[in-house]
Amino acid sequence: MAELGSWQSSLQSTLRASSMGLKLIVVCVLAFLMIIPALLVLALLQDRKSREADVIKEISQYAGGPQTFLGPVLAIPYTVPAESSAQPPRRGTYLVSPAEGSSTVKTTTEERHRSLFKVPVFQADLKLDSKFDLTDVGNAAPPGAELDWKRAEVLVGVSDARGALADATLTIDGRTFTLVPAEETLNLSTHAEGDPQLRLTFLAAHVPDIVAPGAQFAASSALRFSGAQRLAILSYAKTTHVVEDGDWPNPGFDGGFLPVKRTITPTGFSAEWSVPFIARGVRAEGPADSTTGLDGTALGVSFVEVADPYQSVSRSLKYAPLFLGLVFLLYFVLEATTGKRVHPAQYILVGFAQVIFYLLLLSFAERIGFDFGFLVAGVSCVSLLAANAGWIFDSRLQALRALAAFGSLYLLIYLLLRLEDNALLLGAIASFAAIGTAMYLTRKIDWYHSLPPTSVASAGASDAR
Repeated sequence: MAELGSWQSSLQSTLRASSMGLKLIVVCVLAFLMIIPALLVLALLQDRKSREADVIKEISQYAGGPQTFLGPVLAIPYTVPAESSAQPPRRGTYLVSPAEGSSTVKTTTEERHRSLFKVPVFQADLKLDSKFDLTDVGNAAPPGAELDWKRAEVLVGVSDARGALADATLTIDGRTFTLVPAEETLNLSTHAEGDPQLRLTFLAAHVPDIVAPGAQFAASSALRFSGAQRLAILSYAKTTHVVEDGDWPNPGFDGGFLPVKRTITPTGFSAEWSVPFIARGVRAEGPADSTTGLDGTALGVSFVEVADPYQSVSRSLKYAPLFLGLVFLLYFVLEATTGKRVHPAQYILVGFAQVIFYLLLLSFAERIGFDFGFLVAGVSCVSLLAANAGWIFDSRLQALRALAAFGSLYLLIYLLLRLEDNALLLGAIASFAAIGTAMYLTRKIDWYHSLPPTSVASAGASDAR
């Protein structure tokens, strides 16, 4: 019996001596497995983003959606006689861009709310001017085509006519015409590869007594439209100049050309574009089906929300493996330096606390913004983790150490999310520093034979209690 007791004591001593190395492997595996519930949080985030997109689409449909405008251009029907009596004549529309185009846009915005989601909606007053020079027009027409000048129309294009707030008008030589839907369906390919990603509805004014070969005239169109999220004007003339003023404080400039001048203040913005003919990259005249690449000339302003909580939470989830690994590493270092054994189940509870942090962050960020949401969720989880360390190690000193360590870790994660371009550098340095610190604090552990004497003694005393 004495020999059996001695053998059991020796076995327990051996298991205790080798368990720290095994425990580190177990902790690493647990940290890896905790990524799975973090992925479930990511799936929930995607569902919330999908819901947001549905709300934005629904509200945008009522307001007119993203709006794109094409300033006054000239459309002349043409006919190509048939080569034989058995074939019908070929018909089409010949487009002529103005020599110069100048537009002014003034927008006012408001936010439409539905549940937790909000969508920027704008009202725009547009004045689109064109100067036409019809000298030598028709050189790019198909061979044998006959231009029907009596049916020529001045066209204005809009992506969603449902956003009209007033009748659209066209003024030429002091005469004002009310624009109406174009008589003929115009198949205008706006994409360079022929894929009509941008579809326009055309409004027309029939002016046969003004439009004639060699004529020179100016046309001015006045529009008032509503829309949501984005407003863009295509470079509709050989040389196009656009000035836009609005009260939205966070505009995003996009499209084929950026503004040559811009001013952004907390009360609004002002932007100016100038696109010369050689930069436009679209032919000045020709059949409508050969006028390609117009969508690449858009001069756009997006009315965006700078603080998108879903984007910020999504970025934070990308750091979840690093976050979980560092938290588990901190608990392991506390375990190795104090000698108090921490059960794998307690590591799992700590891991779930991190996952719940992301749930808290997502739910609060939707309501009070990402920054305040991170503060509430972070303070809650740091306090819980520090208190848990005090409970596990039965020491207020360890609780305070854990509070400082986890507080620093959460601050690091927040800085990683806000630094953007320098996030990789900061994350790499912080990870290196964390590993180096862990190496230093566990330097006296004999991973093959025994724990540090002080740790063993502490563990024995703890067991005795």
